[in-house]
Amino acid sequence: MTAKPLRRFIALNQTLGWMEDSSLPFLQATLGSAAMQISDNAICVNAGLDAKTLEAQLEHAAIKMRGAGWIKGWRNERYTVFASDQAGDLDLSQPLFELERAAFRRFGLTSRAVHINGYTRSGLWIAQRACSKAIDPDKLDNLAAGGISAGEKAWDCVIRELAEEAGIPAQLASRAVSSGSLRTTRAEADGWHDEVIYTYDLLLPEDFGPQNTDGEVAGFQHFSFDQIRLILPKMTLDAAAVTQAFLKQHHI
Repeated sequence: MTAKPLRRFIALNQTLGWMEDSSLPFLQATLGSAAMQISDNAICVNAGLDAKTLEAQLEHAAIKMRGAGWIKGWRNERYTVFASDQAGDLDLSQPLFELERAAFRRFGLTSRAVHINGYTRSGLWIAQRACSKAIDPDKLDNLAAGGISAGEKAWDCVIRELAEEAGIPAQLASRAVSSGSLRTTRAEADGWHDEVIYTYDLLLPEDFGPQNTDGEVAGFQHFSFDQIRLILPKMTLDAAAVTQAFLKQHHI
């Protein structure tokens, strides 16, 4: 996909994201031109606008985008926008505000997610996303993956996603081991994707077969480690990155 020009989105005295010009008219109509300064490479919201007001205004702009067909797959689920530290990493001790998850890409905001590699001694369990998914339908994915909702801890998201997407009971899911994190950024059709992914590995019994319970997965297939590298191009970009990290960490 050809990358579109991006402008740094600055509000609350820091960079919150990166926006395409297509989102700018909605933001201007909501905030008003007097509340923002626009340059060739940045959109800066006046420092006097507090987080609560900014949240309400961005929500209003997102609803307008939805009505115009610019935001699809509205979930009525909110993500948290966090401040960043000096290194540019999320500072989880400083939540700023919440926003509908489907709007994050339009404003270039940083979302958070968990991805779980379900593996056996001989290979990996791979999910196929349902054709009804708003993002990457039919693509191959990790055993379970999902966004971290506002107010939710990463570990609670792991347990929830394993239950919903793979039918894995909490007793087995609790054996998942944190294996690190990675950050993915890229241009997508609905804006700028910026996501921090917390990765986990779960060793599954050889006789266990995952079963979806929430309708978001079409099915599962177990692939040998030799086969895994061949199917990487069929996976979502994030799932492929997580899988490659798994193979590297386990020296496969």
